[in-house]
Amino acid sequence: MSKSARNAVIAVVLVVFLAACAWFARGRVHFDFANLKVQLRAVSWARVAAGVALIWLSVAIRAPRWRVLLGSASTTGTAKLLGPQFVGFTVVALFGRAADLARPYLTARRTATPVATQLAVYFIERALDLGSAAILFAITLALAPKNMPHHEEFKKAGQGALVMMAAIVIFLLAVRFAGGAVAGFARKTLRVASKTFAESVAAKILEFREGLRTIKSFGQFGSALVLSLLIWVMIAGSYFETTRAFRDSAQLASFSVPQTMLLLASSMAGSLIQLPVIGWFSQIGVLAGAYLAFFSVPVEIASAAGAILMAVTTLGIVPAGLIAARIEGVSLRDAARSSEAVSVT
Repeated sequence: MSKSARNAVIAVVLVVFLAACAWFARGRVHFDFANLKVQLRAVSWARVAAGVALIWLSVAIRAPRWRVLLGSASTTGTAKLLGPQFVGFTVVALFGRAADLARPYLTARRTATPVATQLAVYFIERALDLGSAAILFAITLALAPKNMPHHEEFKKAGQGALVMMAAIVIFLLAVRFAGGAVAGFARKTLRVASKTFAESVAAKILEFREGLRTIKSFGQFGSALVLSLLIWVMIAGSYFETTRAFRDSAQLASFSVPQTMLLLASSMAGSLIQLPVIGWFSQIGVLAGAYLAFFSVPVEIASAAGAILMAVTTLGIVPAGLIAARIEGVSLRDAARSSEAVSVT
């Protein structure tokens, strides 16, 4: 079954599931449309706009971080790396998580460097993203009062991010310093299923090892980590500003930084699997569920806040991405298809 066919099947299953949930909830969940109307009228659209601006800024900072991680592998300036970042995140917003490799593909084309090098940078930045989020979780947890509601869930979110970060770091170190052994193990293990596939994976691991050699100093890594922390402060700030935009909700108008980090952790878990269009609604469901379960926000306000927060953090990048695609002369659909090709070749 092709990837597009699998995505179609998953989309149908999700639609059926959501429809079943809606049918089950009818008559059981009281939805106050009058209260929703009042809440939406009181929304501070200036704070929503600030949330979008922070998302744009977080994406822009990824360009200098990518430049740092490339090291001597390319002499391309930071300005030329901005376009692929904005276009790449726009492709993900419109076509789903499967198109996430559009950024390394577009960057490879922009810098005339091997895709393997850009894939190495991509995986390193993903490790830095998880690590930065875990650091922010840990700092916030250390400063949060012990009697904070859902303190245990918050602690588990931070621990989960640390475990995922550690796993990625271990894999990166293994490939960097023992790439031949890792490639050999993959070849031997996967040969049972397919000899061709096993050889392809082994070759990619060896190419990936060469890409990882772009990081040559602790200073380079430290600079990338500082930029990563700044990126996630911007993202957290967007969640904070957008949530606090609901000025007529007692729970949301006084939203705290620790609560923001718990909401961010829930959102990260919900965005791991993101399909075109359907993923928008599943993300709204995750965010609304977090508002309901963790912060006791009324269902109508939770739904509205989840929808606006999804629009800000996921779709907010689209206008900037469309402009960048026009400047770069890139087709979003072609970039998505190229991303899928990169993931299977």
